[in-house]
Amino acid sequence: MDNSFVLVIPDLHFPYAHIDSLDFLSAIQKQYKITRVICLGDELDYHSMSFHDSDPDLDSSGVELVRGLGYIETLFKMFPVMDLLDSNHGSMAYRKAKHHGMPRHLLKSYNEVLCVDEGWKWHSSLIIELPGGNKCKFVHGVSSNILAASQAIGMSLVQGHHHSLFELRYWESGHGLNFAITSGCLIDDKSLAFAYNKLQYKRPIMGVTLIYNGIPCLLPMSLDEDGRWDKKI
Repeated sequence: MDNSFVLVIPDLHFPYAHIDSLDFLSAIQKQYKITRVICLGDELDYHSMSFHDSDPDLDSSGVELVRGLGYIETLFKMFPVMDLLDSNHGSMAYRKAKHHGMPRHLLKSYNEVLCVDEGWKWHSSLIIELPGGNKCKFVHGVSSNILAASQAIGMSLVQGHHHSLFELRYWESGHGLNFAITSGCLIDDKSLAFAYNKLQYKRPIMGVTLIYNGIPCLLPMSLDEDGRWDKKI
């Protein structure tokens, strides 16, 4: 696998992603020669299946899934080869089945549920070797203190999950420079699916992470006064 130019996609939560999220990703794909794509999880939201109270004004689980799969189909056409991380929302079907005592043998695979082929591969965590030999680990979410988490495992670390954190921290091990990233999100903050966060002071930050020849860069999806992507990259 060519790790010279990695695009890292954070939480999308389809069908409750930002209305311009796919256009933003498409523009990035056209502008840069991406060699590998990693999704940090929560590709689907599964709001109606949550262990928490779901909003009665949102779709039922069946309708929500059908809507979400429409977006997944577009994303799959855009990136037919992608690594994805297991996540609290993306793994909801397995979590629910476990809660109710259902063995995995009775369940469809992620690929079957999302109607994608083997080009998409799921991982509980993923470690890749970057140009220059440094290793980097990708997870859905481990800690709000990503720097400490990176130092604890002794390598660079990238996570999603924390929607209001979009940060890049460096640390030196004595054997090389490492980075620690929390990669924001691409959600629709106005959706009822995220009403639980409406009273929080910190707001979600839209963006993705690019890692070019081992050097990370945070690329925000800047929004105009109407909350739409301003088409700048």
